[in-house]
Amino acid sequence: MKKINLLGATGSIGTQTLDIIREHPSEFRVTAISVGKNIDLARKFIVEFQPELVSVQDYQDCHTLKAEFPNIKFTFGQEGLIEAAVYEKADILVNAVIGSVGLNPTLQAIESGKIIAIANKETLVTAGHLVIDAAKRNNVPLLPVDSEHSAIFQALQGEKEKNIERLILTASGGSFRDRTRQELKNVTVEQALNHPNWSMGAKITIDSASMMNKGLEVIEAHWLFNMPYEKIDVLLHKESIIHSMVEFHDSSIIAQLGTPDMRVPIQFALTYPDRLALPTSKRLDLASIGKLHFQEMDVARFRCLGFAYEAGKKGGSMPTVLNAANEVAVAAFLAGKIHFLQIEDLIEKALTTHQIVDHPSLAAIQEIDTETRDYVRSLL
Repeated sequence: MKKINLLGATGSIGTQTLDIIREHPSEFRVTAISVGKNIDLARKFIVEFQPELVSVQDYQDCHTLKAEFPNIKFTFGQEGLIEAAVYEKADILVNAVIGSVGLNPTLQAIESGKIIAIANKETLVTAGHLVIDAAKRNNVPLLPVDSEHSAIFQALQGEKEKNIERLILTASGGSFRDRTRQELKNVTVEQALNHPNWSMGAKITIDSASMMNKGLEVIEAHWLFNMPYEKIDVLLHKESIIHSMVEFHDSSIIAQLGTPDMRVPIQFALTYPDRLALPTSKRLDLASIGKLHFQEMDVARFRCLGFAYEAGKKGGSMPTVLNAANEVAVAAFLAGKIHFLQIEDLIEKALTTHQIVDHPSLAAIQEIDTETRDYVRSLL
């Protein structure tokens, strides 16, 4: 039985992770969870899964739950998140929180020797060099949970890095893939959250609509697979059936296919190198689908993707600025403070005003992250 610490249990990836654990009670056990502010759902998970440690965001919620569940240890805040990540009885950390808040808990869990199943792409975007160095130093596997990176990871099983020609990440195009830039000027939050293929949290869905999500995934792929940006391409694929591909020197391409179901890559990360049945997942029927469609990505149309390539290639602290500016801008859009296209404007201003710091330390990254957020908020 594998024991799991789960950060972000009440989010989209977190709840689907718990679906898998529920389906395979003899294979997995939850030892620690973090739940943010969704305390009603947290109560249900505590009763069902009986974790030994629970971290919440606020002290008052921590105090309330302690009184209700006296046999469980509760903690809160950033320190609580770290405590849940490193809880000693677990084998695996599933990091499913949203944003750069997941960075420090991941680094601490690596130092404690946990296997890392990583769905928190901002951790690698913000400080990829620190995460990869720590994982190598501690001989800790980083298992991707994103469907695109899981697809590449699966396609590379048994292959040699020297034979890779390029990685091809597929992109659905998000909620506005068929709209021109002119048509994006007055789109609403509700329209942006209406993703055609995937059921995801609000922040990721907005990132998908702006194509920042794919940009972050390009940077993540750079670190996970030790691949230069010149060898990472993005292809628009509206059906989300091919989740990503690897092309080799001999012109062979290996793709991983499946219906759009995040439980598949989550479960593969939990069971690797083995696989378990997932009877509740819809089987892929290519005959009924009939056709798959592909288009080149237009970085003039999807400017955030271009920003991500630019930030990744410049390296150093630029991806930290990219991510921090995007998080603030997306939050402002969701709150109705800016229009959709202003997300791009705010990110661009943050990138153009930043002075790059090469090989930043964790302290420098945290300082730059804070400064960037303050700067973008000053523009609102």
